[in-house]
Amino acid sequence: MNSRKPQILKGFRDYTSDQMLLRQEVISRFRQVFERHGYEPVDTPAIEYMETLTGKAGENEKLMYRFLDHGEREVGLRYDLTVPLARYVTMHQNDIVLPFKRYHIGPVWRAEKPQRGRFREFWQCDADIIGSSSMLADAESISVLVDALHAVNLRSAVVAINHRKLLEALGRLAGVPDDQAPTIFRAIDKLGKIGPDGVRRELVSVGIGEEPASQVLELVTMQGTPDELLDEAERRLEGVEGGAAVQELRELVDYIESLGVVRSAWKIDLSLARGIDYYTGPVYEAIVEEPKVGSVAGAGRYDGLIGQFLGRDIPATGMSLGFERIIEVVGEFDLLATRSSVPDVFLVGFPDTLADTAHIARQLRAEGVNVDQSMLQNRHVGEQLKYATRRNIPLAVVIGTSEIERQVATVRDLRSGDQREVNLTLLGETILHAMTERTS
Repeated sequence: MNSRKPQILKGFRDYTSDQMLLRQEVISRFRQVFERHGYEPVDTPAIEYMETLTGKAGENEKLMYRFLDHGEREVGLRYDLTVPLARYVTMHQNDIVLPFKRYHIGPVWRAEKPQRGRFREFWQCDADIIGSSSMLADAESISVLVDALHAVNLRSAVVAINHRKLLEALGRLAGVPDDQAPTIFRAIDKLGKIGPDGVRRELVSVGIGEEPASQVLELVTMQGTPDELLDEAERRLEGVEGGAAVQELRELVDYIESLGVVRSAWKIDLSLARGIDYYTGPVYEAIVEEPKVGSVAGAGRYDGLIGQFLGRDIPATGMSLGFERIIEVVGEFDLLATRSSVPDVFLVGFPDTLADTAHIARQLRAEGVNVDQSMLQNRHVGEQLKYATRRNIPLAVVIGTSEIERQVATVRDLRSGDQREVNLTLLGETILHAMTERTS
């Protein structure tokens, strides 16, 4: 018989059981955070009409997986979760109650060049509020973002906050028209890589004078409390229509403080310009400094996107957690205690006690214990225990004829080798207690 060569496409991955357990744990924690804040889950098709996906993707359009389906329709795989959200809100507008708070966790596809940490199929994790122009919605997005990162023990994360219109005012201060403002954004975004002198040279190279370039740099590199930074920004941007952005940031700061977001978890950062083209108002980015891993989430207000489908603008704000990056960091630095296996216990089998052990297995499952009942009943106990150990199952339960007669079970810790007899009536309680101790 001819054999097939086992292979997968570049940029795509299999996930082992260990990897899936970690991914499921992180997803579970994010889901709990979202739902405790009142967000509801939605899902959308992996494939959309190309006319849905194009128009707001910018550079991503050339990275889309697009093809003709069997009906000769031009379709594509979704490249993010936000554009499908805009289509979803438009199609379901009569059923949605605004403000609409939704979260969506799922895979997306981009035909990028595969490299370390970058794949063609990857997961995103978004939470958005549709239908509220209040800065309270933006403040809640920041609060949810901080809670989500803390839930996976990324407690050193700091959310940097800026405003697109404030950066546009900076451009006007430098004599740059609004339609050329992205030139300023791109230069400022490189501050962390090339430093102030490098940014100044880049600004000058695109036609901005030395003095305006220095004014821009002075403002975006200022340090201070939120009030100090916003006071100075308001003073310097007087006359270039930056006041509205400063006022919105003041409201945002007040709401963040009212929501009780820990002060060390956020800051005003007037140099934040990443992804600013996409947003229409406040923009945020979560940075993890310790361990030093950089950006793990982006967020902001995008009031214009849904209007492209609906024909009228609907305010919207939200965030996207860098799910794959977070998984990588949590795994690399062992930030979460995850299960070593799905089964909590391996139930050693004997032909003579199959009916009894099957009954006990059902009872344990009813009590919330994950039980793997042995399929190796004709093998020696030692072989069965070795099998369970190779699968990283933490506990084994041995119930032979002698144990059945005495209504006891032998519970063995497969890591330490310790074992003890337990009354069958206490077996479930004993196993659950052992599992709690292991994960605490």
